[in-house]
Order: sequence, then C-alpha cells, then structure tokens
Amino acid sequence: MVFSSIIFLFMYLPFVLLVYYIVPRKFRNLFLFIVNLIFYGWGEPIFVLLMLFSTVVDYTHGYFINKFRDNKKIARCFVASAVIINLSLLGFFKYAGFLTETLNVLPFVSLPVIKVPLPIGISFYTFQTMSYSIDVYRGDAPVQKNIINFGTYVSLFPQLIAGPIVRYKDVAYQLEHRRETLEQFTHGVKVFMVGLAKKVLIANQMGVMWDSIRQSGEANGVLGSWIGIAAYTFQIYFDFSGYSDMACGLGNMFGFEFLKNFNYPYISKSITEFWRRWHISLSTWFKEYVYIPLGGNRKGVKRQIFNLLVVWFLTGFWHGAAYNFILWGLFYGVILILEKFVLKRFLDRLPGFVQHIYALFIIMIGWTIFYFEDMGQMMLYFGAMFDFSQGLIGAKALSITISYLPLFIAAAVASTPIASKLYSKIKDKGFMWAPDTIYCAAVLFLCTASLVNQSYNPFLYFRF
Repeated sequence: MVFSSIIFLFMYLPFVLLVYYIVPRKFRNLFLFIVNLIFYGWGEPIFVLLMLFSTVVDYTHGYFINKFRDNKKIARCFVASAVIINLSLLGFFKYAGFLTETLNVLPFVSLPVIKVPLPIGISFYTFQTMSYSIDVYRGDAPVQKNIINFGTYVSLFPQLIAGPIVRYKDVAYQLEHRRETLEQFTHGVKVFMVGLAKKVLIANQMGVMWDSIRQSGEANGVLGSWIGIAAYTFQIYFDFSGYSDMACGLGNMFGFEFLKNFNYPYISKSITEFWRRWHISLSTWFKEYVYIPLGGNRKGVKRQIFNLLVVWFLTGFWHGAAYNFILWGLFYGVILILEKFVLKRFLDRLPGFVQHIYALFIIMIGWTIFYFEDMGQMMLYFGAMFDFSQGLIGAKALSITISYLPLFIAAAVASTPIASKLYSKIKDKGFMWAPDTIYCAAVLFLCTASLVNQSYNPFLYFRF
C-alpha cells in the first residue's frame, strides 16, 4: 500500500493530469474512462469486467426506463430489474460467505462456504449505479445517451474505491458541460493536501497508537482503554474524511464538484446531529432511496420506527458481512429513535458541554462495536472500559499516551472547525498564495517521508 501510494502521487496522478489537459475537451471523458479502468484494475484486473458489466447493465436499463417513461408499469419493471441485478452482484461478492456460514449453524444444514474475494469499492459504485436508474425513472436526472460518459461516472477514480457516494443527478450536468478553471484546480490541490495530511500524518499515527494500546488488553485499565478507543475514533475519522477530501480535491482538478462528505462530526451534541455530519453521502443515499420510499415519517409513528430500524439495519450491513456491523447499525437506530421520541426534550435542556460529552460517549461505544468483529473480543474490551478492578491506567498505556500526547491533542483540535474558521477569514488576502504554497509543499514532503519510512498505511474504508 505504501509503494502504491508513492507511485500514485508521483507517477500516475501527474501523468493523468498532464495528458487530461492536453487531450481535446471532447475526448476527456474517454481518456478518464480508460485511466479509471487502469487504476481500478491495478490490483485485480478481473474485477474490471465486473465493473464493465455493471456499467452496461445500468446504462441499458436507463435507456429502457426513459424509452417507456409514459408506461409506468414497464418503466418500474426495468427499475426493479436494475436494482435486483445490482444487489445480486453486491450480495454474492460481499455476503455469500456470511450467508452460508449463518445457515450452517442450523441443524441438518451443511452448505459449502462460499469464499470469493471482495472487489474493492463495490459497495460504493453499486449504490451509484442504482441511483442512476432510480433518478432517471423519477425524472430527477436526464438519461445518459453516451455510454462512455456513463462509464466515466461509474468508474471515476478519485472517489471510486472509498466514496463519497456520488449520485448521478449531482454530476449529470458536469459530465458533459464542466469547464475546468485554474482557480478550481488550485482549490482542488489544497483540498487534496488537507486530505493527505489527515490520512498520513494523523490517521496512520492514531492507528499505531490504537494497535499498541489494544494489544495490552485488560492491563490498560479503564482510562487506558478509553484512550485506546479514542485513538481509533480519531483514526477512522481522519482516515475516511481524509480520503473523502482527497477525492473531492482530485475531482476539482478534473473539473468536478462533489458534495461534502464530512462536516466535523465530533463536535455534535447528539447522535442525530452526528449522523447529519458523518458520511453524509451514505446517509443521504439511504434517506432518498430507502427511507422515503418506505414511507418515511408520513405513515404514523409505528411505521416510522419500523422504517428507521430497516434503514439502520441496512446501514450496518452495508459496512460488512459480520454480526458486529449489524449490531452497530441497530445500536444507532435505537439511539436515534430514543432521541427523536423520548430524549430530545431532556437533552435540549442540558448544558452544551454535557450534550457533547453524551454524544462522544455514544460515538465511542459505537466505534468499539464497529471495530471488533469477534464478539468475544468485543465483550472483553468493553469489560476493560468499565472494570475499575484493573486500575485507572496501566504502565504501558500511560507510556504510549504520553509519547503520542502532542499528536493526540492535534487530532482533537483538527477534528473541530477552529482552523477552518481562521483560514476562511484570511484566505482571500493577496499574500495567501505564499503560505498556501508553503503548506502544500510541506505536507507533500512530510507525507512522502512518512510513507517511505513506515509500512503502516491502511485505508480502512477500502474493505467496505
């Protein structure tokens, strides 16, 4: 992963950008489509065929949905067909093994466990292609008559393998009518560098801290265990939001505008607010394509609660074929239902800092569930978080905490909008080109040095 990151930064990306701006405008989508497939097929070329199949299926279905627009029955059949095919592909590659293992628990059932490698990014691009068929049926987006343009949308490499989930209607116009500008390109470089710094300089180091504390188990003590899960809380945020920033920045470099995927979720004062700020593209997708079609809040309280539980079950299951993800989704579903119907008035009367502590407590409990796929290990770690018999903090956990304390504090500050607000006040000053240039150069240097000198560089959301 480290070697691939260096190749991407210093070979693949500069070459693609150079050729992209040399190629005549009318051929730029074709060029992007080709390099997207090369990028995706770098590790496992066979899965390029799966992406091409998905592209052809949804392009064809979109054509027929538009053709039979006046015959709602036939159009709905094509929408249903597109959804079934997409979910079947996702289900086979992501959940077939989980399903067979689950069925084998039943008496007199002995099925061969299906083990297939998971195509990177399939959860993201499957949801994108489904949004196309649905948007065309609803009349929210025009049908795409050029399969190259559609293929560019499906395979667009900046956000292909870990989001954000880009709905077709949000980029339909940009696919054919975008006009790249120097200002947009410059902005994209700065956003990309912010994301790169989040990922390499903060997320990776928080990941090392978390791994070091986690390995000590119960010896960490209560405070040490909470510090450990706090490190993972920072890791997953800066990892995923860093990748999303890099995707948005790369999109800007090629003339695209992607919607923001994170909005400082850890400053939230409730879980409802947290999910308005965390992974916004996924929450929006489930709201528009699952929650509202199920009836949303229009059919009474009981139906609304049912709809919320369905959405959060699917949200958890979308993240992975394991029981902890289902539990994680339902955990948040129940909390959100309680906040909406029971806790809201009580929470609103509490001081702001107490609301914030409440939200962070629930969020960190959630990340503990999310991390441990092994239920036994999860229970052991939860025990360590609440069992004072092991002391407040172990010697190893204390040593690790002290050594990472400056970076830990930096991560806490960076997860708030303090720096962003300060920058917004001076970004339009005439002299800002100098500090912006110095910042980008410094980040590139530090991240390159860090990548060269470390072997730890996972992208957590690649596996989802």
